[in-house]
Amino acid sequence: MSQSLLLHNSTANPLSAPNRALQRHSEERSARPGALAAFAKRLLLGRLVRLEVGSVVLMDGQQAHAFGTLHPDFPEPVRVSVRSPQAYVDLCFGGSIGAAEAYARGHWTCAEPATLARIFARNRGALWQLDSGLAQLTKPAARLAHALQRNTLSGSRRNIEAHYDLGNDFYSQFLDETLSYSAAVFESPDQALFDASVNKLERVCRKLDLKPTDHLVEIGSGWGALAVHAAEHFGCRVTTTTLSREQYRLARQRVAQAGMDDRIEVLLRDYRDLPLLVESQGRFDKLVSIEMVEAVGHQYLSDYFQVCERLLKPDGLMLIQAITIRDQRFEAHKHNVDFIKRYIFPGSCIPSLTALSEACSRTDLKLIGLEDISSHYALTLRHWRERFMARRGEIAALGYGEEFLRLWEWYLAYCEGAF
Repeated sequence: MSQSLLLHNSTANPLSAPNRALQRHSEERSARPGALAAFAKRLLLGRLVRLEVGSVVLMDGQQAHAFGTLHPDFPEPVRVSVRSPQAYVDLCFGGSIGAAEAYARGHWTCAEPATLARIFARNRGALWQLDSGLAQLTKPAARLAHALQRNTLSGSRRNIEAHYDLGNDFYSQFLDETLSYSAAVFESPDQALFDASVNKLERVCRKLDLKPTDHLVEIGSGWGALAVHAAEHFGCRVTTTTLSREQYRLARQRVAQAGMDDRIEVLLRDYRDLPLLVESQGRFDKLVSIEMVEAVGHQYLSDYFQVCERLLKPDGLMLIQAITIRDQRFEAHKHNVDFIKRYIFPGSCIPSLTALSEACSRTDLKLIGLEDISSHYALTLRHWRERFMARRGEIAALGYGEEFLRLWEWYLAYCEGAF
């Protein structure tokens, strides 16, 4: 789910690491004996028999294995082609991480990966149990690696750089001209991505009731889209911060190009250091944070909201846009590692609404509004994936390898299906 939370301060006073990691993990799990692959195949086919919603046809050489039934939401079967028996081993011993690795290495392919991900999500009880069983054998190592990526002051910078410093040229290939890397809000299904992104920026600013006299602080600059929009169209001052050197560099350029140097200050600083600004600048009228809280880590949610409270004036207003997970899945999610934590967003943890609410309850911040924009995220991700595939050649020309490209194909499709 994707949520927009509006909070009020009622206090009385004031070439990439993912590529290398995938290669290392691939070498660790080298070709298995044929008997093991046959055993893993039997386990996987046995699990797929439990498929209830949607139809999947597994093509393995000349063999076709059909599972499930057609459904109004899935009127056509989804075909999966197994290119190597290693795919069975990777999936059974690696769960969702193994499935992503096998896809990245070309051990299995699918022309409709987002639909496949949606079918998996609808049949979670049957299929997502692949992360249990034999996959548990590899989870302790994955959990240890994730634990070492805690979002301490130094850890946060490493984790952010691992994702956002892949290169501005990379992200510009599939994001729209605003370089918004968060859910857009569409006025209609056929609205252009750029227009939907601008619409979201406008809605955020209006929800915050921005005025020319306001000083807005933004936690998580992205590439400066919101800061520039707020300063240009609402006349407010903006102080925005990021930990990504690549984002910092380009955000400053975009601020200068917009002629907003006198209104926007871009910082390369951890959010936990922002209260130091209060001593020199005073507290802020408004605060915004767009899809940054997922990078905070569940251990630091209370710290995050306490910092936000310290930054805001009494009666200040704060808006958070966040990807959230269902409450009943949060405990398992925060202790387990999927391929997104392993390869895409190290150190990340998607919070639940209850987790956000509990962390917020330790401050004087009060929730005054909540909006669910999940359906808009699925459409946003579809645009990103289509643009990514259309510019695949250009991205490869930037120096990104085939396994990296296929991992990102699966990542975008997986996320689209999850929404």
